[in-house]
Amino acid sequence: MNLTRTNQTKAAITAVGGYVPETILSNEDLEKMVDTNDAWITSRTGIKERRILKDKATSFLAIEAANDLILKHQVNPESIDLVLVATITPDMPVAATAAYVASSIGANNAFAYDLSAACSGFLYGMSTSAAYINSGRYKKVLLIGADKMSSIVDYTDRTTCIIFGDGAGAVLFEPSSNEHGWEDEYFRSNGNDRMSLRVKAGGSLHPTTRETVENQWHNIEQDGKTVFKYAVTEMAHATEQIIKRNDLKGEDISYLVPHQANKRIVDATAKRIGLKDDQVLMNIAYYGNTTAATIPLLLNDYKSKIKKGDKLIFAAFGGGFTWGAAYLSWAY
Repeated sequence: MNLTRTNQTKAAITAVGGYVPETILSNEDLEKMVDTNDAWITSRTGIKERRILKDKATSFLAIEAANDLILKHQVNPESIDLVLVATITPDMPVAATAAYVASSIGANNAFAYDLSAACSGFLYGMSTSAAYINSGRYKKVLLIGADKMSSIVDYTDRTTCIIFGDGAGAVLFEPSSNEHGWEDEYFRSNGNDRMSLRVKAGGSLHPTTRETVENQWHNIEQDGKTVFKYAVTEMAHATEQIIKRNDLKGEDISYLVPHQANKRIVDATAKRIGLKDDQVLMNIAYYGNTTAATIPLLLNDYKSKIKKGDKLIFAAFGGGFTWGAAYLSWAY
């Protein structure tokens, strides 16, 4: 069912911001650390380099992205009603990273909490933010996607260390002042294959012990073939569902804004819905997979290209498994 309500003010993105650390970890750097090479990494993933945060936590990334948005768009932090941080690398297991971020940026009138859905976290957060705006109770929701993936990557595991990077992006949701905004969404999940992409220990299933540390169960692991196959199929299917039920054609879509997991996955999704290369936003070559940060970093990097009324299709796939697609028309 299409979620658009004609008598209801739509939720719109009115501001964007982003931040990536200065330290670059290139494919050439990884060649010195594990048995791999630039040609192999590039052909399999599309990644040339990724950013790494040194000596700080995910909250630092989130705060920098939020402040970038606040400064560029002259947003009064005290006018923000809610701060959401989508992340799988929170500063601490219990204290919400979002609460610390809200206090640090001066959003003193906001409540805040974290949202965890792996690489789908920001997309799910967009739905959550839109729902809060549509409720009429809140006027400004700051949504941040931030992950310090280097904190859970084993740099002796060539199957994962080549993929992930650190970064953060932020968007502000407000009631739309025109007919544009959040239009529709199609989300799904399947927990049966959750062990195919996971951090095994640190939760209630495997609490931290000497054994879990020695076995490196606190680092991210994946069954690459299973994840790739599932991601290609489900991201494309979800995107097709959004296009079909909103009567869109390929030429109607201004841009596909996909989670930057792997260039081959993005290319397969774009091909299945008949999009040209210039309709697909991509920055994976420079940042790698920053998990919850990939989509807002795309918006931040390409904001000068996106125009009022542009039809954007978002798509993501993440651990859990979680996945989905959404349709938003740009409001400013």
